[in-house]
Amino acid sequence: MKRFIIPMLFVFLMAGCGSTPDAEQDAAPVDSRSGNDGKIATVTTDEVNSRRLPPELTEAKSILSKRSIYFDYDKFDIKPEYRDLVAAHAKFLTNNRQFRMLIQGNTDERGSREYNLALGQKRADAVKRQLVLLGAREEQVESVSLGEEKPKNPGQNEAAWAENRRSDMLYSGEF
Repeated sequence: MKRFIIPMLFVFLMAGCGSTPDAEQDAAPVDSRSGNDGKIATVTTDEVNSRRLPPELTEAKSILSKRSIYFDYDKFDIKPEYRDLVAAHAKFLTNNRQFRMLIQGNTDERGSREYNLALGQKRADAVKRQLVLLGAREEQVESVSLGEEKPKNPGQNEAAWAENRRSDMLYSGEF
C-alpha cells in the first residue's frame, strides 16, 4: 500500500504547486504605433551599428571606419603604413572616454594552435600598447587572441594568409 501512497502524494504535491497563468500575462506586448502600412521593418547589422556609433566611426570616407591592421608573416610589430590609423583611433578614444575597444589578434593557419594563439595575443597587445602610448586609457582597451579561429579569407595561398594576419579593432556595440 505504501508503494501507491507515496507516488500519489508526490503527484498531488506537484499538482498543487502549479498555477494557471492569466491570459494577459501570456500575451505578447503590442506596439500601437502606425505609419509603416502594416509592413514589418527589417534592420541590418550595419544600421544597428551606425545607430550606436557616431558617424565618424562608420562613414566610409573616415579613416576611423578602417579597423584592421595587417602584419607580416610571424611578426607582431605595427607597420609604418598603419601608424596613422592607430593614431586616429587613439585620438578618438582620448576624446571619447565613454567608448571601449576590443582588439582581436588573428593569425593565418600555419603553425600550431598554441603558437598562433600566442602570436595573435602579441599582435593585439602591440596595437593596445600603441593606443595607450598615444593617449587612450588602459581600461578603455582590451586585447584578446583569436589565433587562427576567425579567418577573413578561407583560402590556402599567400594572399589569403596575408588577409588573416591582422588585428581587428571593435568598438563597444560591435562586440
